[in-house]
Amino acid sequence: MNPAPKVSFENTAIAFADKSDAELYKTYLLFAAMNNNSLVKMGGGFMKKALAWNLPVKFVIKKSIFEQFCGGETIQECKPTIERLGTSHIGTILDYSVEGESNEASFDHTVQEIISTIEVAATSDHIPFSVFKVTGVADPALLAKAQTTFELNQDEKAALGRARARVKAICQRAYERGVRVFIDAEESWLQETIDQLCYEMMELFNQERPIVYNTYQLYRHDRLEIIKRDYERALRNGYYLGGKLVRGAYMEKEARVAQEKGYRNPINPSKQATDDLFNEALKFCVEHIDRIAICSGTHNEQSCYLLMDLMEQHHISPNDERIYFAQLLGMSDNLSYNLAHAGYNVAKYVPYGPVEAVMPYLLRRADENTAIAGQTSREFSLVKKELERRKRQRA
Repeated sequence: MNPAPKVSFENTAIAFADKSDAELYKTYLLFAAMNNNSLVKMGGGFMKKALAWNLPVKFVIKKSIFEQFCGGETIQECKPTIERLGTSHIGTILDYSVEGESNEASFDHTVQEIISTIEVAATSDHIPFSVFKVTGVADPALLAKAQTTFELNQDEKAALGRARARVKAICQRAYERGVRVFIDAEESWLQETIDQLCYEMMELFNQERPIVYNTYQLYRHDRLEIIKRDYERALRNGYYLGGKLVRGAYMEKEARVAQEKGYRNPINPSKQATDDLFNEALKFCVEHIDRIAICSGTHNEQSCYLLMDLMEQHHISPNDERIYFAQLLGMSDNLSYNLAHAGYNVAKYVPYGPVEAVMPYLLRRADENTAIAGQTSREFSLVKKELERRKRQRA
C-alpha cells in the first residue's frame, strides 16, 4: 500500500516539535527503561507496594511515567497539556482513569466528573470528545449478570435502573452541550449489556447527528458483523451510528476466562487476523459514512495509511468531522503530529486522576508497550532519531 505522499510517519521534526531537548531526553530515558521487560515488571511491582506502604514515591512517579502518559491529577492540571496539543491542532479526550471503586457513591461521583469533562469540552475548541466506561458508573458483576439467562432480583433491577439513569444523564448532557461522547468497550461478558445501553442512548440522542459512540474491539472475531448489524439497526431506527474502532485491551484476560469456563475464545487467532478485521471495518465504515461517524483509535501505521487512502478514494476531505484518528498521550506522536500537520482530525486520549488511583492504568500502559511487538522499540528509536537529528543540526 502506498502511503499518501504528504504524510510521513518518519518525520520526527514534526512529531517532537513541541518538546524541548530536555523533555525529549527524559522521554528517551523512560522508553529506554520500558524497553526492558524485566525492569518494567519489577518496577511496576515496586511502585504498587511503595504506594500501598505510603512510601514517598508519588513525586518520582508523577515526574516520570505519570507525566508521560497522563495530563494531571485534575481537569485543571490537564489544561497546559490541552493547550499544548491544541497548538499543534491535536484535540484532547479527557479520560478520567480512576479504577477499582465499585459502590453507589463512587458511581455518582464519576457521573459528575464525566459531566465536568463535557462542560469543559463545550467551552473549548481543543476537546472534540468526552469518554467514560460503564463500569465506572455501574457494578461490573451486575452488568455481567444482566447478560446471562439468570433473572435479576428486585434490588438488582433497581441497581441496573440507576446505572441506566447515570448513563443517560451523561449522554443527555453531552447532547445538550453538543459534545460527542465515547462509551468504552469492556470485557465480552459485559459487552452485550453495554451495547444495549449504547443502542438506547443512540436512539435518544443521535437522531440529528452522532453524539453517542459505541466502541468496537476488532480483536474479537465477531465485531465486524456487529458493526454491520448496528448499521442496519441505525438505518431502521433513523439515527446515526457513532463508532470508535480499536484493536482491543483485554486479550489475555479474555483467553484465560474462556478457557476456565469452557467456551470459545472470542479473540482472533492471530494478530494478522485482527489487523485484517480492523482494516475491513475501516472500509465498511467509510463506504457508509453518510450514516456512520468513526474514530480510528490505533497506533498502527498501516491502518492510518489505509484510512487516509480510503478518504481520498471516497473524496472525503482530511478535516471532515465524521472521521477522527486517535492515539494515547505519550505514545505514537509520529502518527498524531504528522496527521494533524497534514490537516487530518486527530485527538489524544489524555488520562487524568489521582496518582494512586491511576496506577492500574499506568501499569497497563507499561505492560502493553513491552507486550506489543516492537512498540517500545519503535518509540525509543524515533526519539533517538530526533535527538540525533537535532545534534546534527547544531553541529
